[in-house]
Amino acid sequence: MTHLYFYDFPIGRLGIAETAEKISHVSYGLKLPAQYEKAETPLIRQTAQQLTEYFNGERQEFSVPLCAQGTPFQQSVWKSLTQIPYGKTVSYQDIARAAGNPNACRAAGLANNRNPIAILIPCHRVIGKSGCLTGYAGGLDKKQFLLDLEKSF
Repeated sequence: MTHLYFYDFPIGRLGIAETAEKISHVSYGLKLPAQYEKAETPLIRQTAQQLTEYFNGERQEFSVPLCAQGTPFQQSVWKSLTQIPYGKTVSYQDIARAAGNPNACRAAGLANNRNPIAILIPCHRVIGKSGCLTGYAGGLDKKQFLLDLEKSF
């Protein structure tokens, strides 16, 4: 059973989902999928607390167990994303290289876009090679908000 609960944060409403005692989604979506049960579990509550600390500038890393489902390449990209330091940015080419395929910039971008655990797996820290903001599932305004937040602390 997957449990999902919604919280309001400075960036807007986020849904936090738990599957098999691991966080499986943090998303900007506001709908409850039919196969999910609306419930606030202790792990979801802990994740919301860590996100609150993050938005307050009191936390730079998350310590809840994660379970992002994806292809092996997506998994390698998402793992690479977790290695980007707080307040820093890298390019899609850097992520492709870190994931083991330096020529797969577009694939890395697509995997970045399909990241099911926003913020905790910090896909917002990936920008275009030229330094410009490109793509973010929550919208570029949210990406800019997160980058500005991390630079302010």
